[in-house]
Amino acid sequence: MSMITENVAQIRSRIAAAARAAGRDPADIRLCAATKMNDSAAVREAIAAGVDCCGENRVQELVKKLDEHAYDGAPVHFIGALQRNKVRQVVGQVDVIESVDRRELLADINAEAAKRGIVQDILLEVNAGGEKQKSGFLLKEFPRIVEEMADYPAVRVRGLMTVPPIGRKKGDNCRYFQKIRRIAVDITAQKYDNIFMDFLSMGMTDDFEDAIACGSTMVRIGTAIFGPRNYAPVKSD
Repeated sequence: MSMITENVAQIRSRIAAAARAAGRDPADIRLCAATKMNDSAAVREAIAAGVDCCGENRVQELVKKLDEHAYDGAPVHFIGALQRNKVRQVVGQVDVIESVDRRELLADINAEAAKRGIVQDILLEVNAGGEKQKSGFLLKEFPRIVEEMADYPAVRVRGLMTVPPIGRKKGDNCRYFQKIRRIAVDITAQKYDNIFMDFLSMGMTDDFEDAIACGSTMVRIGTAIFGPRNYAPVKSD
């Protein structure tokens, strides 16, 4: 058994344990492999091991891996910061854009999707901790932003995504996850035509079990599947 296959099996076991501890069905939790800085061979291996989808952070990597058919057999989500000038390279190429963090980007995605004659599934990214250095809609913006979604008919909101502040110990991020869960419940109760809460994308390698306890339906795991990323610059000869 390869390292990636073994890691996916171990994560599945931990997801199942966390779900059962919270009184939830493990089948309700999707495992998204965060594939940044991993090559096509590693991505294919993760898909073969049974991840539910692949999440890509960088447009350049997304385009390259699509050309190499790395994601064949699994849905693809874009989970990184998306620059407005790269929207056309992502819309229609991925199943879900998770990182829609501002109105300008939302408008660009809607325009590009309309041009292509499609409806693009998205998640609204929430800045749960209100951190100035992070992107995402603030909690106080949600009553207004959900009302505005009728102005964007070429997008369909499928849920919420968040990257909470870095926690120092287990349980630190539960309060942020719980806030996102409450927003999702409130939105669902209002029954908007193009807004659904199918995905609560919360939790990564260091805190996904806490996120599951707080209602996450999708966890984004990179390091625990593929191992630590090598950020060292490549030296030229």
